[in-house]
Amino acid sequence: MPEEQPEGEAKQPETGAEAGQTAENRPSGPQTSSEPDEDFDWEAYEEGMDNLDAGQLKEFEELIEQQLKVYEENEVIEGTVTKITDKDVIIDINSKSEGVISRNEFRYNPDLKPGDKVEVMVVKKEDKNGQLVLSHRKARLLNAWEKVNEVHEKGEIVKGYIKSRTKGGMIVDIFGIESFLPGSQIDVKPITDYDQYVGQTMDFKVVKINPEFKNVVVSHKAIIEEEQEKQKREIIKQLEKGQVLEGTVKNVTSYGVFVDLGGADGLIHITDLSWSRINHPSEVVNVGDKVKVVVLDFDEKKSRIQLGMKQLEPHPWEVLDPDLKAGDKVKGKVSVVADYGAFVEIAPGVEGLLHVSDMSWSTHLRSAQDFVNPGDEVEVVILDLDREKRKLSLGMKQLTEDPWKNIEAKYPVGSVHKGKVRNFTNFGAFVELEEGVDGLIYIKDLSWDRNIKHPSEILNIGDEIMVKVLDVNPQERRISLGLKQLQENPWDKYEEKYQPGKVFEGEVKEVSGKGAVILLDGEVEAFAPGRYLMKEDGKKLKKGEKALFKVKDFDKDLQKIVVSHTDTYREDEETVQETLKKINKSTKKTLGDFEELQELKKKLEQAEKEGEEGENPEGE
Repeated sequence: MPEEQPEGEAKQPETGAEAGQTAENRPSGPQTSSEPDEDFDWEAYEEGMDNLDAGQLKEFEELIEQQLKVYEENEVIEGTVTKITDKDVIIDINSKSEGVISRNEFRYNPDLKPGDKVEVMVVKKEDKNGQLVLSHRKARLLNAWEKVNEVHEKGEIVKGYIKSRTKGGMIVDIFGIESFLPGSQIDVKPITDYDQYVGQTMDFKVVKINPEFKNVVVSHKAIIEEEQEKQKREIIKQLEKGQVLEGTVKNVTSYGVFVDLGGADGLIHITDLSWSRINHPSEVVNVGDKVKVVVLDFDEKKSRIQLGMKQLEPHPWEVLDPDLKAGDKVKGKVSVVADYGAFVEIAPGVEGLLHVSDMSWSTHLRSAQDFVNPGDEVEVVILDLDREKRKLSLGMKQLTEDPWKNIEAKYPVGSVHKGKVRNFTNFGAFVELEEGVDGLIYIKDLSWDRNIKHPSEILNIGDEIMVKVLDVNPQERRISLGLKQLQENPWDKYEEKYQPGKVFEGEVKEVSGKGAVILLDGEVEAFAPGRYLMKEDGKKLKKGEKALFKVKDFDKDLQKIVVSHTDTYREDEETVQETLKKINKSTKKTLGDFEELQELKKKLEQAEKEGEEGENPEGE
């Protein structure tokens, strides 16, 4: 192909032969004719070519078409890298001229070299300088989504160029598409400096595609994890239960320790770190420590490896002092405290339960925290030792004498002692005489003359009071106490004073459906049935009213007095019945007798009527 001349510098023919003319037909001098020569071949003149006949020219054009291809704009073709400069990449697409593409379009491929095949798009067949304009980026974009979906489906690894940092991660160029690389997907290790990755080309896996929003998410971590998983499976294939390995502590958590076995991680659960009880794995190991472990179990399908450290040492129960037995006193350290008791380690890895009931002789069970705390050094007694079941029961109160020993000698019946009110029940109050020895005051033994429904009416928790021992039962560990017995029985005096038939002033304290509680002479309580509360005006006595009351019944043993207000202003039924008997016995019945009989009859009927109203008060 003849060399192209610079634009505007067409070669001028110097001879007739060069111009395709003979000496005979060349003009002899300057032409003055203004008419153009229609047969003159200006194209040949511009190209500096000799005249060719039409057949030769056509043949020449066909030859060019066979050797060189002519492409249309926007067509994507494959080209060959011929040269790489600092700024450009020269591409040969087997056309009239080579194309030039900015090197920035190949940032994702730093290994590009002459001879590599690349896809390019014909942007312009010729620019103003006659240069072929190509684009590698546009060619990539045209097929990018198809390639992205393909590698995503196949799980293939692709190279990507990290362009810049963005919120939460990085922007990566994949096939010319800007993809998102989350910070958590850069590496298996936590990343603190994201900027160190900008400008790097790395391998990625496409993990998510959103066609609607043209979003692509990639991961480098997935490649690392996949490789680690392969290594892990290879290691697991070679594992055997009971095999002892050496590894490096990779991570320490609250529930255990992860150990790197050289490509596979195994977990030592906190319970498999030490025979002794520990609160956190960091008490035993730290990150980076070299440790020996034993394979306890593994799951090839789930790629899980369970390891142990304590299993490399003999079980503490196997080396426990063979002379230890129940009844021995030992020292230990409190490892755990709960409401129900505490665990005490008497030897490395050997713990026993110290139940709260064995911490004190007191019957008022409290929380174990009231007696011991974690870390306390304590002395205990072995209550039970079972080497086969590896169980140990301990006691603290057994270090002191049982307070119920010789209890009858310390608290004989009739003796008086000081105690503290500990708690109440509906039937009485418990009083602590000393730690571990409680007595009960039944509600009936609280007061001689008060009708007490609950001990809180006269006592308070924590009160220190004097009590009298009424009964002692060592076998059942029971002591009955009395409060009222410290005072003279007023019912001895009441028996003489409140004899049936006598009348006293009283005040209505409480009113109920059955009757009312009456305080007689301001010193003793009595009971008046409802029918005996009726006044002369037909109304019943109310709470707070004072009136006269006649004693109808007195029972010293039951400490009960029954009174009546109605009987203070009318005769009772017994008086009426006696009068009737008296009249019936008389042989002579006068008109006056009949009148008296009628009057008594009326009184009896009135008494019966009032009695019925008293038994069924209004509104009840």
